Amino acid sequence: MPFWNRLRSSLRATLAPVPDISAELWLQTLGRYPFLAALPLAQQAKLRALAALFLDRKEFHGAHGLVVTDAMAIDIAAQACLPLLHWGEPHKALAWYDDFVTIVVHPGEAVARREHTDEAGVVHRYTEVLAGEAMERGPVMLSWRHVADGAASAGQGSNVVVHEFVHKLDMQNGHANGCPPLPANLLGARGPRAALAAWQAAWQPAYAHFREAVAKAERFGAEPPWLDAYGATAPAEFFAVACEAYFVNRERFAQEFPTLMPALDAFFRHPG
Repeated sequence: MPFWNRLRSSLRATLAPVPDISAELWLQTLGRYPFLAALPLAQQAKLRALAALFLDRKEFHGAHGLVVTDAMAIDIAAQACLPLLHWGEPHKALAWYDDFVTIVVHPGEAVARREHTDEAGVVHRYTEVLAGEAMERGPVMLSWRHVADGAASAGQGSNVVVHEFVHKLDMQNGHANGCPPLPANLLGARGPRAALAAWQAAWQPAYAHFREAVAKAERFGAEPPWLDAYGATAPAEFFAVACEAYFVNRERFAQEFPTLMPALDAFFRHPG
């Protein structure tokens, strides 16, 4: 972080303490998202502090006339901060999100225009319907309809907020590829190379197996996997989709992906 940004953050923390989230609004958020209410009380308190600091640092903009209320912003902030819960004090943990300020909230899904040039040099233009999008060193876009559906979709291990903010973690190494910056001692590793090898040893076979399961379901009518099939499109999407389920339906995720639980626990519960 540049010197002036560090100085500004330090002065802001000293001279302008972060306002607390009111108990009434916080309890309403917990009531809407049972996976947050299920957290131990000490973790709920830390999440509340993280969310308050997140709200102080970020700006919310409603698209297509949507008015983002305080309650909506708190709902998003709480879920966005869930991956940071075990990473030290709030200012340090939230440094993972320092590369952007703006969160754009659409009433429903957004339509994005895409352009792709294939190996033959032919340009393909198309549109893509999005429930959310995280842009490298740029804003995060979310569909409020999907955010509000977070309690119901947790049964399927789905959560659009966690998905997009995990992409932001993944992008700390550059383009998202399913491998965020790893602790050097991850899973007992002795150094960055060993940590990366341990991470890949867990994720590569799980991704290959998941892609095969999705292909069998789509081509031959086999039972589809529990996790969102979108995770089969790229390692970065598999990582984000897996993290959604890990945070909002941990018990079912542990049953479906027992080999990934140690890797995710080692990463997300590593002391920051």
